[in-house]
Amino acid sequence: MSGGEVAGILVAVFWAILVSFLAVVLVRLAQVLRATTKLVAEVTDQAVPLLADASNTVRSARTQLDRVDAIASDVQEVTSNASALSSTVASAFGGPLVKVAAFGYGVRKALGRGDEAPARTPRRTVIAGRTVPSARRRKQKG
Repeated sequence: MSGGEVAGILVAVFWAILVSFLAVVLVRLAQVLRATTKLVAEVTDQAVPLLADASNTVRSARTQLDRVDAIASDVQEVTSNASALSSTVASAFGGPLVKVAAFGYGVRKALGRGDEAPARTPRRTVIAGRTVPSARRRKQKG
């Protein structure tokens, strides 16, 4: 065997190993692509119903928000009506009621019942959440 034949055999063996290595890599790549395709198909099968459910939920939420908006506007209208009614009642009955109360006070004063002073209750002081009678308060100060 000459040097050229040995070199040719070595080149042939090298190419055979290289082709075998590339064949193994291509087979693995084909397996990865098949697994990826299967995974994408499964994700698509699961994602479509989820998106439909999410769309239905958004529609339902929009309907509920429309209802809440209608209720809020009704409550605002009722509040403004109650405020107007309160103002009307206050202006219609407020003046006469004050006059009646003043008249009653004047009658009591004229009859002598208005001179009585209410019984005075002793003052109390609150210290750190406790109520202390006035006699004890003086002791604490002095």
